[in-house]
Amino acid sequence: MLTILGFAMIATFLVLIMMKKMSPIAALVLIPALFCVFVGKGAHLGDYVIDGVSSLAPTAAMLMFAIVYFGVMIDVGLFDPIVRAILRFCKADPMRIVVGTALLAAIVSLDGDGSTTFMITVSAMYPLYKRLKMSLVVMTGVAAMANGVMNTLPWGGPTARAATALKVDATDIFVPMIPALAVGLLAVVVLAYVLGLRERRRLGTLTLDEALVREAESETVLVGAGSGAKSGAKSGAESGSGTGPGAGTGAVSGSDGSDGDAARGAGSDDDFQGLDPNRATLRPKLYWFNALLTVALLTAMIMELLPIPVLFLLGAALALTVNFPHIPDQKARIAAHADNVLNVSGMVFAAAVFTGVLTGTGMVDHMANWLVDTIPDGMGPHMGLVTGLLSLPLTYFMSNDGFYFGVLPVLAEAGQAHGVSTLEIARASIVGQPLHMSSPLVPAVYVLVGMAKVEFGDHTKFVVKWAVLTCLVILAAGILFGII
Repeated sequence: MLTILGFAMIATFLVLIMMKKMSPIAALVLIPALFCVFVGKGAHLGDYVIDGVSSLAPTAAMLMFAIVYFGVMIDVGLFDPIVRAILRFCKADPMRIVVGTALLAAIVSLDGDGSTTFMITVSAMYPLYKRLKMSLVVMTGVAAMANGVMNTLPWGGPTARAATALKVDATDIFVPMIPALAVGLLAVVVLAYVLGLRERRRLGTLTLDEALVREAESETVLVGAGSGAKSGAKSGAESGSGTGPGAGTGAVSGSDGSDGDAARGAGSDDDFQGLDPNRATLRPKLYWFNALLTVALLTAMIMELLPIPVLFLLGAALALTVNFPHIPDQKARIAAHADNVLNVSGMVFAAAVFTGVLTGTGMVDHMANWLVDTIPDGMGPHMGLVTGLLSLPLTYFMSNDGFYFGVLPVLAEAGQAHGVSTLEIARASIVGQPLHMSSPLVPAVYVLVGMAKVEFGDHTKFVVKWAVLTCLVILAAGILFGII
């Protein structure tokens, strides 16, 4: 019964948000509460929710201060050179923009944290997608898949969990998987190329001048930096108000269309800017301090010198103090990013209700055991393939901790009984990560869709089929190369 109710709860949640009958926050709270009553454990709902909140509180704290930290770094111009390089490559070509999204997300994913990857990627690419009227779900889908492939890095989480659960070396899992993961990343780039061509056909051929024509929409953050371009800093940087990737970064509002001529005056590729190069929040004299601070922060994160929430808390406080020594300026920066902080942290705590009920009632354990028990005996010698296939739905419908520490050891034992090595099972277990990164149980995905202003249901409908295809490509490559 718990197995049926568990699958029913997840299915109800996904159907309601994809049909836009409920908001993700409401669905994450109300649906598990209702099913908790169905299970007959409504009296324990409070305990389940508190347990879920307690387990996700560090994640929520990390996301809150990571958003503030990287928001400040974007404000002060730390990532402007990267953005300019990507934009020079992309120009006004939708195909190049989608491919550039995949490459940027993959590069930034080297830090091992999905939230920071999505913040940087969306901040850089959102202006281009909006100006060219490209599909924003293409951006979120490609970014999520690229990050999912890179999430298999030993310091990314899943590989370390698999190594810990099966008592093997993470290096022995990851290094042999590099060829298969490289094929997976190539598949994401090829998919980005195909989706980009589709966007190019849908939008038609655009010239740079056409792309730079100012439209009267207040959320546009793309400006021309040519000789006639205005700074536009007053619309966001000085007031510290607004929302979205361009909020508080000195983006031109364009609400009265007064800067249209300036935008049209930009006539070269170098003039196609994603963030206002003259915004008041820039701190060029502190560029190397901010760069070193970010490198030190990411290094400390990888080396696990301190818990990640503590590192971002300290980093955000230091970044604000040094870059904006005056209290009103600090308040303005915090206010500029408060919308994203509230949306993401609220979604994380709502997800705590979902995970708390799923775990506390025992639904997740019954679902996992049922799936393992349904494996035919004849599939024993092929447990690597079975594990790879199961990793897709299981890492989507449950947390990585639940899968790697609860289900994977059972799969490994079954594999060993049929002569399949533990390492093969461990490698197969990480192929589902491109799909996992779009799971409603992954806090980082709410950063992605929130900053991109995309409905979670729309993102889910778009990305699932392509993410599953990417996972199957990685699995097939692993089998072909003899890794799995």
